[in-house]
Amino acid sequence: MLVKRPYRVVVAKPGLDGHDRGAKTITRALRDHGFEVIYTGLHQSPEQIAETVLQEDADAVGLSLLSGAHLTLFPRTMEELRSRGLGDTLIFGGGVIPDADARILREQGVSEVFGPGSSLKAISAWLEEALDARED
Repeated sequence: MLVKRPYRVVVAKPGLDGHDRGAKTITRALRDHGFEVIYTGLHQSPEQIAETVLQEDADAVGLSLLSGAHLTLFPRTMEELRSRGLGDTLIFGGGVIPDADARILREQGVSEVFGPGSSLKAISAWLEEALDARED
């Protein structure tokens, strides 16, 4: 185990985006790094994602989007998390998200946004560091 404790991470594909290769890749990379990962599968609603985070007692949720609906689906997912008392859940994302939109998402409370070609080791290390910092 490389992380301070076995953090639980939900990886989700919100909306109608049917491409999950990246989500499956990050799921495996995070598992290899020592995280407990729950992959929700395709076509999840913000409500379903928030409910999974609640039921799995997850520390973080990673949203993967390629559909272009990130400025709608990320905030809706965060709203659903808050409505369940999970507003402190670390949220990160990935996919084809323009830099300007990534800045908007960060301003709205998304901790980090990773684009195509991001290093799996760098993502895992960032998530470990971000969650470890919350433990101190």
